[in-house]
Amino acid sequence: MRSMDRLLKFFLSQFIRRGSVTFTTSTGATFTCGDGTGQPVAVKFLTAEAERHLLLDPELALGEIYTDGDFVMEKGSIADLLDVALGQPDMVPRWSKVRWWIRYLVRHWQQFNPPARSKRNVASHYDLDGRLYRLFLDADMQYSCAYFETPDSTLDDAQLAKKRHLAAKLLVKPDQRVLDIGCGWGGLGLYLAEMTGAKVTGVTLSEEQLGVANARAGESNLADRAEFRLQDYRATPGPFDRIVSVGMFEHVGVDYYDTYFKRCAELLTGDGVMVLHSIGRPEGPGITNPWIAKYIFPGGYIPALSEVLPAIERAGLLVSDIEILRLHYAETLKAWRERFLARREEAAKLYDERFVRMWEFYLAASEMSFRKQNVMVFQIQLTKKQDAVPLTRDYITREEQRLRGVEAAKGPVLRLAGE
Repeated sequence: MRSMDRLLKFFLSQFIRRGSVTFTTSTGATFTCGDGTGQPVAVKFLTAEAERHLLLDPELALGEIYTDGDFVMEKGSIADLLDVALGQPDMVPRWSKVRWWIRYLVRHWQQFNPPARSKRNVASHYDLDGRLYRLFLDADMQYSCAYFETPDSTLDDAQLAKKRHLAAKLLVKPDQRVLDIGCGWGGLGLYLAEMTGAKVTGVTLSEEQLGVANARAGESNLADRAEFRLQDYRATPGPFDRIVSVGMFEHVGVDYYDTYFKRCAELLTGDGVMVLHSIGRPEGPGITNPWIAKYIFPGGYIPALSEVLPAIERAGLLVSDIEILRLHYAETLKAWRERFLARREEAAKLYDERFVRMWEFYLAASEMSFRKQNVMVFQIQLTKKQDAVPLTRDYITREEQRLRGVEAAKGPVLRLAGE
C-alpha cells in the first residue's frame, strides 16, 4: 500500500467511526471504515488528485470531486454516503478544523451583501433556466420548506399546507396591504391575494422569478391584487399591514440583520403582524459550508436564533410566537431529490451531467444536514403591540380551518403559468 493510501486510511478511519464505508483508492487498494453498523456504502477515487484534495480540504473537496466525476459511488448513493458522513460524532474532521476557523474569521466578508452584490448572488441561483425548477418542485413552484401535516402528505399537499399555515399566522383581512419579501415565483403572494382578499406586493431580485410571478398574476386575474417588483427590500416603500418572508433571510448576511429588522419595523404599521420563515442552525454561530457557498448559494448563511433575536430586539419589534419545524425540510428535500433524479436526463439536456451531479449533491447534502445535524426551520411572528394577535395559539388552527373552506369554494389551487 502506497503512502497516500495509508494516509487516506488513517485520516478517514479517524473520522468515520459509525456506519460502514469501503474506499477503493486510485491504485486499487481497499479499506473499510466505521463500526460496521447500518447499510454498507462503497466508493472509489478515480484520481490521486481527488485523494489529495479530500485530505487537504474535506468540506469543500467532497462535493467537488463528486461533481467532477473523480469520486464515484460503487454501492449506495451519494445521499447514503452523506448520511454516514454527517452522522459522525465530529461533524468537521479534526484535521480540517483549522480551515473551519479561518472561514469563520472571514465570514463577514463572504456575507457582505450590499444591494448590487445581493442581486448578483440571487441571479447565480434563482435565474437558472426555469425549466430546471419545474423538474422537481411542486406545481406551485414553492422553493422552500413544506409543512407535512401527515406522514403521507404529498409534496403538493404539504406546500399548500405551508402557505395556509403562514396565512393563518398572519391573520390577513381583506384589502390589507401585504409585503412578501423574497416572493419567488409568486405562489405565496397569489395565495394570499386569492384566499384572503389582500393587496399583495412581492419583491424579488430574480428577473426570472419576476417574469413568472407577474405572468401568473395576470393569468389568474389577480393583477389588481398582486403586484411583483424587481426590488430590494431596503428600497421598498411602505407601509404594510402584514409582512411575510419565506426562504429569503438566509441571503441577508449577518452584518445586515439590524438593517433588515429595522427596515421591517419601519414598513410595518402599528398594529401589523410579520412572519419570518427561515432555516436555522441549532449550535450557535458558524459558517456556510464552503462547497454550498461556492457553487450553490454565494453570500448565503444559515442563522442561529442567538444571532437573530438580538437584532429583533434592537429594532423594537416584539416576538409573539416562535415555531420550530424540525424534519419538515428533510422530507421536502427528499421529495425534491427523488423527483430530480427521476428526471435527470431532462436536467442533463438543460445543462450537462456535471450539473446533474452537482445538484444531486446539493439536494442530498441539504437533506442530510436536517436529518443528521439538527438543522431546522424557524417561523418567528413579530408585532409592535402585545395585543396584535390573540392570546392563545388556538387561532392558528381555527384560521387554517377557515382557509380550507375558502380553498374548497375557490376550486383547484393555483398552478404555474402555462401549466
